[in-house]
Amino acid sequence: MTTTATSSHHLSPAFPGRAPWGTAGKLRAWQQGAMEKYIQEQPRDFLAVATPGAGKTTFALTLASWLLHHHVVQQVTVVAPTEHLKKQWAAAAARIGIKLDPDYSAGPLSKEYDGVAITYAGVGVRPMLHRNRSEQRKTLVILDEIHHAGDSKSWGEACLEAFEPATRRLALTGTPFRSDTNPIPFVTYEEGNDGIRRSSADYTYGYGNALGDGVVRPVIFLSYSGNMRWRTKAGDEIAARLGEPMTKDAVSQAWRTALDAKGEWMPNVLRAADRRLTEVRKSIPDAGGLVIASDQDSARSYAKLIREITGTKATVVLSDDTGASNRIDEFSENTDRWMVAVRMVSEGVDVPRLAVGVYATTISTPLFFAQAVGRFVRSRRRGETASVFLPTIPSLLGFANEMEVERDHVLDKPKKAGEDEDPYAESEKEMAEAERQQDEDTGEQDMLPFEALESDAVFDRVLYNSAEFGMQAHPGSEEEQDYLGIPGLLEPDQVQLLLQKRQARQIAHSRKRPDTEADLLELPAERRPVVSHKELLELRKQLNTMVGAYVHQSGKPHGVIHTELRRVCGGPPSAEATAGQIRERIKKVQEWATRMR
Repeated sequence: MTTTATSSHHLSPAFPGRAPWGTAGKLRAWQQGAMEKYIQEQPRDFLAVATPGAGKTTFALTLASWLLHHHVVQQVTVVAPTEHLKKQWAAAAARIGIKLDPDYSAGPLSKEYDGVAITYAGVGVRPMLHRNRSEQRKTLVILDEIHHAGDSKSWGEACLEAFEPATRRLALTGTPFRSDTNPIPFVTYEEGNDGIRRSSADYTYGYGNALGDGVVRPVIFLSYSGNMRWRTKAGDEIAARLGEPMTKDAVSQAWRTALDAKGEWMPNVLRAADRRLTEVRKSIPDAGGLVIASDQDSARSYAKLIREITGTKATVVLSDDTGASNRIDEFSENTDRWMVAVRMVSEGVDVPRLAVGVYATTISTPLFFAQAVGRFVRSRRRGETASVFLPTIPSLLGFANEMEVERDHVLDKPKKAGEDEDPYAESEKEMAEAERQQDEDTGEQDMLPFEALESDAVFDRVLYNSAEFGMQAHPGSEEEQDYLGIPGLLEPDQVQLLLQKRQARQIAHSRKRPDTEADLLELPAERRPVVSHKELLELRKQLNTMVGAYVHQSGKPHGVIHTELRRVCGGPPSAEATAGQIRERIKKVQEWATRMR
């Protein structure tokens, strides 16, 4: 028999049409819509994709309450990615009268509980235990952040083994995409016209819709560039500007240099983030900030910097620390300014007062970025804004500009015409080989550890709603403060209008000086030189062609010419050189060739 949920009498008496926790007095429109679709179709498997902060937990517990009340199921099993999250689920369920045991490990479950909350890792260790439980009683399995079941083959197989007999399976995710092609259990894949299979959700509620409904906060991304200098494992010292077109390795090394606590980039960005937090707290008194670090040593170093900058201690959360979960809970309830964490708070952890973030990790997958930003978007009242500070890394800026793009998990990689993804890969390879003849030492035994030497920070731009605003400015300048001082309570259209006004004011001020006299930092974004990665590859190909021609003209080997170009023009090997440095070398080779005619 098919039923349709149109009013609160369909819900459990313990749940009379009200959200168990969160901002809404009743179910949000998307939650009610997803409920109605589920109850009408009564599917065994249901995948709900809802942007981080939209209220997936509320929807899932509402549905669990309905299924228990109508005796469709007799018990509930929640599978979560982390220990902290399974406890968070148990606490949320308890608020509406569903008792889940977050410490269950084996044996019969106490009669006082309606089910268990476990981790994917726990399922991986004992899949048959959970299969037996699913077979003995009619079970609803809630698979939170289901994409984690694809993290390893063993986890995916364990989930299939354990929950294949389950009566109902509800899969939840805020990011239904992975960087790999591991299939996700209990997810339906449909083949498109291009022959590629993509995940198919039963109900989708994206960030764009949530932003329009006022369910999530608008996010202002503040990007910081700067000059970096580091020593490679081969012993070469390289200098580059963060955000300039570089090879993948050079981008990675410049990024690591920026995040080094001993340089100037991190202290300057943390100061700016703290000034932003001060502004936000004028409107949101308990607003907190979160720094997401790459590793434990960095996290401790950042916490030390925060103490020096603010005079107050930051909460440090390390994933292998036994008290980590309690520290997150304490920070969620108090009014302290800053928390520093290593990955642990990147997904699912609910700290609604987080409003300012610093992305201080080198993890560059779209999934992790989306989950990290998701920590700041949960709205408690209309008008709250979120601010996230980023290094000027092209991939991160791309993710920030695609916040509202809805994705599906792609199971098949598109077929390439050839083996190489990069049409210039062969040319790049030839150039590298030519330079390596005399320019680079490839002996592994002589390799030195990577070393960040120095860095500085420059306010680069603001990204909001897929648009860029502002011009580069020195830390502490009035231009930077113009953006750090944006009020913490604004409607999305007000944010856009204010950013446009501030940019117009800065451009007008900048145009009082001619370009020939202006420093790059004073130029507005539309007048700064921009070189795409494709254009950079074309420049390298052009240099390689010029050097090849000069080889025949001069009789000198490729490696000798590249070495001489570096000596005369300066800069790193061509694979790590900027567009400007490559153009200088092209000009110099042309000059040499002209002289020989």
